[in-house]
Amino acid sequence: MALNEQDVARIARLARIELTAAESGHMLAQINDFFDIVERMRAVDTTGVEPLTHPVAIVEDIALRLRDDLASEPNQRQANQRSAPAVENGLFLVPKVIE
Repeated sequence: MALNEQDVARIARLARIELTAAESGHMLAQINDFFDIVERMRAVDTTGVEPLTHPVAIVEDIALRLRDDLASEPNQRQANQRSAPAVENGLFLVPKVIE
């Protein structure tokens, strides 16, 4: 996938940035180089390759240092919901915005 000058101009307009012609050409080259790298990565056959849990896992066996999933704060639901305009069964009630 390659972009052209009009694509870069549209992206710049959407991002609300102003690019000179030289900057636009430079951005076009950089973005197309990025897409080229992505295409080369997609071409690599990764069938049977297990994903790594950590980048260092390829060179050494590491254990993820994850903390226990324990509640560390007291339950303050009632205090937090005191200022809510509408609450029912411990849940905030909000107006329906999608039909």
